[in-house]
Amino acid sequence: MDPATIGGILVAFGSLLVMAFLEGASPMALILPAPMILVFGGSIGVGLASTVLPEAINAVKTLPKAFLYKRVAATKTIDQLVELAEVARKQGLLALEAEAAKITDDFLKKALQNTADGMDADELRTVMEDEAATRDRVGRASSKFFNSLGGFAPTVGIIGTVVSLTHVLENLSNPATLGHSIAGAFVATLWGVMSANFIWLPIGGRIGKMTDLESERLAIVIEGVLAVQGGAQPRVLGEKLLAMVPVHEQGKGAAKGAKAGGKKAAAPQAAAAA
Repeated sequence: MDPATIGGILVAFGSLLVMAFLEGASPMALILPAPMILVFGGSIGVGLASTVLPEAINAVKTLPKAFLYKRVAATKTIDQLVELAEVARKQGLLALEAEAAKITDDFLKKALQNTADGMDADELRTVMEDEAATRDRVGRASSKFFNSLGGFAPTVGIIGTVVSLTHVLENLSNPATLGHSIAGAFVATLWGVMSANFIWLPIGGRIGKMTDLESERLAIVIEGVLAVQGGAQPRVLGEKLLAMVPVHEQGKGAAKGAKAGGKKAAAPQAAAAA
């Protein structure tokens, strides 16, 4: 699990609590049920109204992944594809069907099964790219839903403040409670802005980043499977796929096939030079 989302949100709320203590205020003064119900309920309500129900339900189902998501290193995917290329060159494409049974990634499993079944390269590319595009579109929709909540929440908070201030103006005859009532009125605005920037927008951004990373991984898988189908040499395949990975993500164990091949190629040259 990547702790960035949970850690970041905890740091944000922790900073708010520290500020409240330093200012001498009671954090419990910010926990008022009425404005919180309006801000969260109203934001979710208008968020649902701005989309279609299936996309909203899918966005909610995606929520746990925003906290539990663990990225698969691109170099591990490359190493796996290089190993599959070695199997295909030694045992033929039909051997990929047995390899597919060992793989848990549905996208790669289906691609290998289609390859073993003899699907045409152009058709295989089309099928994989269409599925990747669909996954990307679904991820973008989930990210957009939470970002929309982040956009609605501050305005809903202002609505709550206006409603509370209206109630305050109706009770000007009791000056002793004015300060407390006005302070309570602005809690709605606080929760609107805070929920947007501490919860909804970070979650939306997290899901968007997850979608980007998954799209990058699928792009590597697509090129790798097509190369395996075309009979690519494992070392060349490893180098080709490694070029699709940013330098800072190329760990010491990256692309074993490419690095091993590079060492083998360097040995004859060194002997020739000697």
